[in-house]
Amino acid sequence: MEEAHAIPHLRETLLFLALAGVLVPLLQRRRISSVLGFLAVGILVGPFGLGRLAGDVPVLGWLVFPNLEAVSVLAEIGVMFLMFMIGLELSAERLWAMRRWVFAGGGAQVVVSAAAIGLIAAAFGNALPAALVIGLALSFSSTAVVMQLLSSRRELGTPIGQAGFSILLLQDLAVVPVLILVGLLGQPGDTSVAASMAIAIGKSVAAIVLIYLLGRIVIRPAFRHMAASRQADTFMALTLLSTLGIASLTWLAGLSMALGALLAGLLLAETEYRHEVEITIDPFRGLLMGLFFMSVGLSIDPLEILRAPALLLGSVAGLFVLKAIIVAAVGRIGGLSRGKAVEMGLLLGQGGEFAFIVFGAALSLGLLPEQTGRFMLLVVGLSMFATPLVAELGRRLGAGFERRPEPEPENATPVLPDLRGHVVIAGYGRVGQLLGQLLDSQGIRYVAIDPDTRLVAGFHAKGRPVFVGDASRGEMLRRLGLDEASAIVLTMDHTAAALRAVQSIRREWASLPILARARDEGHARALREAGADTVIPETLESALQLAALALARAGLPGTALSGLLEREREQRIASFHGAQDR
Repeated sequence: MEEAHAIPHLRETLLFLALAGVLVPLLQRRRISSVLGFLAVGILVGPFGLGRLAGDVPVLGWLVFPNLEAVSVLAEIGVMFLMFMIGLELSAERLWAMRRWVFAGGGAQVVVSAAAIGLIAAAFGNALPAALVIGLALSFSSTAVVMQLLSSRRELGTPIGQAGFSILLLQDLAVVPVLILVGLLGQPGDTSVAASMAIAIGKSVAAIVLIYLLGRIVIRPAFRHMAASRQADTFMALTLLSTLGIASLTWLAGLSMALGALLAGLLLAETEYRHEVEITIDPFRGLLMGLFFMSVGLSIDPLEILRAPALLLGSVAGLFVLKAIIVAAVGRIGGLSRGKAVEMGLLLGQGGEFAFIVFGAALSLGLLPEQTGRFMLLVVGLSMFATPLVAELGRRLGAGFERRPEPEPENATPVLPDLRGHVVIAGYGRVGQLLGQLLDSQGIRYVAIDPDTRLVAGFHAKGRPVFVGDASRGEMLRRLGLDEASAIVLTMDHTAAALRAVQSIRREWASLPILARARDEGHARALREAGADTVIPETLESALQLAALALARAGLPGTALSGLLEREREQRIASFHGAQDR
């Protein structure tokens, strides 16, 4: 019997994977938010849902999560990978360009929200330390929920996405000082709060700078070495090590692990391996984020709602309204239109995952009565559960306020998926480089990928839009904006790789023009059969060039020579194109 339980939390892991395997496809078919679905399932299979019946119906014991312990660690890792993916979408330059939103906008939101909520808590009879803790904890929004919604709606690069992320980033930075303050409030004596917080903030800033500098020195060479081996497993191992390693360093420095994961993403965002890393980590991120949202659902007790439904639901609604007003005001001052400000306000109106940490610390120190602490945790959980619905309401209200489309800010840095009408080049050898130069000379934007890490590193350092990647991977091509590209040109030397790429591209992009280079006419016919629109055999061009030189030496006039070569080229290409079309 002991051997059957050798793997900790095996039953809970199998249950989650089974739920995820059934739930996600079902939600996608019904066009329901996966965030809302995982939260609802968490309530259903949690200790306060079907778990209450497990004692009377033993079979339910295999279908429920008896407590949060089994999922809490993996859920936290899920949040870390979400922050890591967010960091990959940014860069140090782009983050610096957002500094006004981060420090002015985010700082104003936290201070004003904490003061307003704290005053309301004091008015309800809470002691001053308790009211201060409640105000600070509820001033945080949910980075996990909001960023998941923005990512699924592809709005990270929009004005709302940039402003919302900036505010959330400041909140993440503020967690450490808030936890220090809670600890000091729970200590007797005349401890200097200001001095302790100043020292803690100084250590935090020093730790972030040190980690960032070390990462720039170590991470890029490490990825270049691993990528050169072309082993997917070692590349994945290094990605996981970078994320968890830097997150652990920030935790040792007293900062949140989520902030460390964001730093890891920022460091890799400036390398040519960004898109390959995104594809490597994306499946894990989705599963672990689902586990996080399910863990939030596990903490919600439906019976507690029934005990005081008016007070509880009124508190959740009041939290949304108050924070939405404050966030919207910050947005308007920052330059957002009324509609965008309202939409952002409701999007950030919920409580956040860091509130669980702050309230947990306050309860352990006796700053909050047990009943008040449980009530506040329930308010936070319900507000996170309601966020997808409230965010959709905010979207519609914002659209109603808008009188004309919102212009993009001039300093917004475009990301690759926002490209329109560009050309994607698969293979950046001699032919790909020449093609890129010709496109550049005509002002036509392009993005190129190549599996050769050394070649890519050299051109990436020169500012060329070249990335490490495999052209047969649809996820990679989608991140290069193939949905909006005018064409893709395959110039790689490897015949089998070119064939795989054409087959993969044609499966997902039925109408996209595919132009391909072939080694010979046999290879050209195979590429045409796979779905390429136009194929140029390099042997044909070599033969035509040699023929042109020979005929010119023999005295054939230039006009006749040009016409002959063009007719021969067209006939040769049409011969295997036509054979396939028939």
